Amino acid sequence: MPYKCLLYAVQDRIATLTLNRPERLNALGDTLRDDLYDAVTKSAADPNVGVLVITGAGRGFCSGGDVKSMNEREQSGETPPPIDRFAPIRDRIVLAMRDCPKPIIAAVNGAAAGAGMNLALACDMRIASSAAKFSQAFVKRGLAPDWAGTWFLPRVVGTAKAFELIFTGDTIDANEALRLGIVNAVVGAEELIPHAYKLARKIADGPPVAIAVSKRAVYHNQDVDLRAGLEFETFAQGLCRETEDSKEGVRAFIEKRAPVFRGR
Repeated sequence: MPYKCLLYAVQDRIATLTLNRPERLNALGDTLRDDLYDAVTKSAADPNVGVLVITGAGRGFCSGGDVKSMNEREQSGETPPPIDRFAPIRDRIVLAMRDCPKPIIAAVNGAAAGAGMNLALACDMRIASSAAKFSQAFVKRGLAPDWAGTWFLPRVVGTAKAFELIFTGDTIDANEALRLGIVNAVVGAEELIPHAYKLARKIADGPPVAIAVSKRAVYHNQDVDLRAGLEFETFAQGLCRETEDSKEGVRAFIEKRAPVFRGR
């Protein structure tokens, strides 16, 4: 069943999730949040998907929350459902992305502002078009960051720079984002999707179990001490050694050929 505000396609073990509200620069309104949550969880469970690529339709990646719609709801007196008080859909999306065993690449084609910047930060890797711009725009609306911006951003750029970006709401271009380590690469606009797919295909050809536990290990080990990190690596390595892919990797090395991984 097609989504109302998101385009979803799977090819060559790559799931492409295109935020599709170009008239609002893909602001996170209408059904887009629900569509995105469903698409991420569906991709995570699909054995035919090895990598996810998230991008935006039109000239923007994601302009953040739909401020116009939020204002209309407030003016009408509409109240959010009780679940939004402790588990809003935005939090469930971020956690689904973090729990997804497949790598997620953001292909940032244009403006990534507020929640849109934090959605990109929630991805595992980010490729930016030279036209991309990033902003923690919340302060300009009298708001504090959500979508885990205060968790992600200091871990990427350091506390002092994170404070500067959050407190000022300043916009930075793609090259500054590259200098700060926010993005992995900056490419021309026409090269963005091919570059993202080239990286995605390289990863999708790899051993799914090893990649899944490596993703889990990196995030787990950001928040534990060295001993706990080493113990998790030992667990992960032991799990990988039991897979058919590990045995195939060893055979391929000995036989001097490229391995063929099957996710078993």
